Amino acid sequence: MKIQSAKVIVTCPGRNFVTLKIETDQGVHGIGDATLNGRELSVVSYLEDHVIPCLIGMDPQRIEDIWQYLYRGAYWRRGPVTMRAIAAVDMALWDIKAKMAGMPLYQLLGGRSRDGVMVYGHANGSDIAETVEAVGHYIDMGYKAIRAQTGVPGIKDAYGVGRGKLYYEPADASLPSVTGWDTRKALNYVPRLFEELRKTYGFDHHLLHDGHHRYTPQEAANLGKMLEPYQLFWLEDCTPAENQEAFKLVRQHTVTPLAVGEIFNTIWDCKDLIQNQLIDYIRATVVGAGGLTHLRRIADLASLYQVRTGCHGATDLSPVTMGCALHFDTWVPNFGIQEYMRHTEETDAVFPHDYRFDAAMMYCGETPGHGVDIDEALAAKYPYKPAYLPVARLEDGTMWNW
Repeated sequence: MKIQSAKVIVTCPGRNFVTLKIETDQGVHGIGDATLNGRELSVVSYLEDHVIPCLIGMDPQRIEDIWQYLYRGAYWRRGPVTMRAIAAVDMALWDIKAKMAGMPLYQLLGGRSRDGVMVYGHANGSDIAETVEAVGHYIDMGYKAIRAQTGVPGIKDAYGVGRGKLYYEPADASLPSVTGWDTRKALNYVPRLFEELRKTYGFDHHLLHDGHHRYTPQEAANLGKMLEPYQLFWLEDCTPAENQEAFKLVRQHTVTPLAVGEIFNTIWDCKDLIQNQLIDYIRATVVGAGGLTHLRRIADLASLYQVRTGCHGATDLSPVTMGCALHFDTWVPNFGIQEYMRHTEETDAVFPHDYRFDAAMMYCGETPGHGVDIDEALAAKYPYKPAYLPVARLEDGTMWNW
């Protein structure tokens, strides 16, 4: 078997997605996700100019060797563009191998570790009252775990407050829009949200919150301490993780569980966090961390230290990544939870899939492969639209972490 051709498909059914389709000389194809929110064309260029020419004629069954070729063979390696390109190839090759075996992907990974995958949804509102109402809506839909975000008085366009009740797309303009941030206002307001949520709904549901890299380590420790009475499932991205040791300070001052990793690209981004047990959940993604081949290594390292997975699953990841993630979640022994932001009807139509949501759980399908495909004719009806993620500034104009 040889790789006969490969192509990149860019489509925008509500937001931009980059899909790699690999075809073999035996008529079997596989698809992978290479989407990088706000930088899609950078990945397209890398795939078309540097990756695809190398793939032609290769044996698609040699997944590990091709992964090493694309990683070790690139002297200037790592980074979000390179690793997303590798991830797209890796997903497509696993898709092909599972189709050739006549098995759903999770079977090739080692079979089931669980029957279903617990997911969490995103509830948000412009203020505490709206967010409390939104959490109730998710509870009514059957969710056992809900991420809660609220607008904060005095902060312009606070992170996590979406446009609409079920869909949230932060990439909102052809050039970056400017949002605001004030740590003191957030620290004074966010704990009140969770006090009201527990007062309203009790402690039977898991609640999560995203700091989105906004806090210094000391501020994050303060927030974690204040949230302890409300027993969060986790506090996500509480401080930037470029300096992995920053989490030591947070860990010393709070027992609120910590999660991080959606922007990580390799095992080296989280090695110290895991082996020093500074986090409880690793949120690296199939598309962000070089595909299933590399994400398995991260999960195996995490399992040695009782760190569980909590894969990122926002709408900036296509249904291809969600399908792969659910097969991974079904297999991985140290699973924790899976983020699940619903795609639009237009996106679901472009990417037909066999996974489903039912009573707080997601279930991957039994179709051979990862169970997701692309309708190329429909995809062509949604051309690429430039869209940037916002930036954030403090009240005095200082650039901050969005």
